[in-house]
Amino acid sequence: MQAKITQAKRDLVSATTNQIENSDLIAIIDTAGVPADAFLRMRADLRKVNVSVKLLKKTLLRRSWADAGLDSGQLNSMLSASLQPAIVFTNGMNSFELYNHLDATRTGRAAKEGDVADRDIVVEAHDTGLPPGPIVGELNSIGIPAKIMKGSVLIQKDVTPIHSGETFSSDLGLMLDKLGIRPIEIGLILKGTFEDNTWFKPDILAIDYEQFSSELTGLAARAFNLACNIAWASSATIPTLIAKASSEALSLAIESHWLNKASAPHILGLAQSRMLALAGCIDADGLDEDLTAKLGAVVSSAPAAVEETTAEKVEETEEEEDEEASFAGLGDLFG
Repeated sequence: MQAKITQAKRDLVSATTNQIENSDLIAIIDTAGVPADAFLRMRADLRKVNVSVKLLKKTLLRRSWADAGLDSGQLNSMLSASLQPAIVFTNGMNSFELYNHLDATRTGRAAKEGDVADRDIVVEAHDTGLPPGPIVGELNSIGIPAKIMKGSVLIQKDVTPIHSGETFSSDLGLMLDKLGIRPIEIGLILKGTFEDNTWFKPDILAIDYEQFSSELTGLAARAFNLACNIAWASSATIPTLIAKASSEALSLAIESHWLNKASAPHILGLAQSRMLALAGCIDADGLDEDLTAKLGAVVSSAPAAVEETTAEKVEETEEEEDEEASFAGLGDLFG
């Protein structure tokens, strides 16, 4: 006997089909393990950013999807991997943005008996800050070495009380909770998004934006450097290219003694330094007063430097003599 479909279910499928057809972005999420009050709060927060979450039985969800004329292949695989699926609708948002909103709903809860660890749980050596009491024996009984030190409970070494795939006992879940470890993740877990007739899995959407920004900055810097080296003119490179050309032109003008407003001070300065160097090689009787004064100003700085160096050497010599004298005195003491 074929089950009778109620009008309420028909209306629900029709409304869901309409939402699928009129949404830019659709997603399938898993809400398993999320308490009812937490789910209502999460859904209300998502509604503020124009994201609608609808709980629907898998059969009705498949019917709505088919009525919208969409292929159910990927949908079926996601529904089979979800314990308590829900469908998400939104407009004006891309898959990456939706992933971030859904990822923000993730939180941890204490492990209960029968829960399965999805990763190795490591308890690191640390001072728990918990007061002494029966908890020391309870921790040791589940394989977490603990002792009392300076009035509080200390975990003595790093330990892995449960590995990925193993089942939590009630005692282990309770003790981990007392240590502030809530290893069971709950939230609106994304299974996939459907955008522009393409499915996107969570591993594609999970982007480290800080790392991405750093890599993008590095790529932009290397591209800018390459563009400047090959003289690729653009609004970004033209100021640097002009500055580089100006610097190279000035260097060429100075080397070739091409006089203009920019190069003249450098060329004259270079000529004067060479003139003074040459004058220093000539007997003083052959120099006029002005040139002699200029040479004197240049040379006068040298004796000051020599005197300073000589004074330092004298001080070092005196210190060495004092040390030798002190060693001689010790020698006299010991004959």
